[in-house]
Amino acid sequence: MRVATTRREIKARGLTFDVFEGGPADGQPILLLHGFPQDHREFDLILPRLHAAGLRTYALDQRGYSPGARPAAVADYRLAEPTADAVAVIEALGLESAHVVGHDWGAQVAWLVAGQHPERVRSLTAISVPHPRALGLALRVRPTQRARFVYQAFFRSPGSERALLAGNGALLKSMMRAIGERAALYADAMREPGRLTGGLNWYRALSPKALRSMGVVTVPTTYIWSDRDPVFRITAALRTADWVQADYQLVAMRDIGHWVPEEAPKATAEAIIRRVTQA
Repeated sequence: MRVATTRREIKARGLTFDVFEGGPADGQPILLLHGFPQDHREFDLILPRLHAAGLRTYALDQRGYSPGARPAAVADYRLAEPTADAVAVIEALGLESAHVVGHDWGAQVAWLVAGQHPERVRSLTAISVPHPRALGLALRVRPTQRARFVYQAFFRSPGSERALLAGNGALLKSMMRAIGERAALYADAMREPGRLTGGLNWYRALSPKALRSMGVVTVPTTYIWSDRDPVFRITAALRTADWVQADYQLVAMRDIGHWVPEEAPKATAEAIIRRVTQA
């Protein structure tokens, strides 16, 4: 699918990020943050609807994915770094603030940006990943939630790159089989030197302490949860409301898995537009 966007190289924090912008130049700005193992293209199916609603979109290839933003050290992928990246990119785009939308790791970053830099965030739409403190609670009290995180040990292991790329990226494609042929877009891109390692370093650098320091969010917020997500279950979804002190909506999607923007693009776009217009 062709999407009317323009690629820009944005220099921030000593790195160069690829940002794909589109929509009316005078539209309200939305910063879009992708997850693993995807990139800015995971939002392609929702962009036409956002643009038709008069919104200006900026889809960022995050740290590890933009060729000019692939530092080598694992420590460079601690969540504080992509959080600071997002704020710096907003500033480098000449924006005082933006609506922030994130999926998967992008949602984790979006929560942190909204919580730590509310002056930069007009509204938040977090997709799949709940508020970090709600997730922490679920991990403590629900053994089933803890069991759903065992895959992360594989992603952190030294040999995971080779396993994920074996057989023409068969394992990566299998992870994303719900999105059909689009899975190959991301699996093929992971052959770029350093890209897969950069994406996996987000897992390797993850510290629970960084998430425990997260407080309440005070900007208008929508959390999109899908009932067939194999990782994030209902307890964390419901308890996310405890950590938002602003207008809040939980959007529960039925019969949808983890890859929400591509599995349910129409409903996702509608939820984002509703949040932006109500902020």
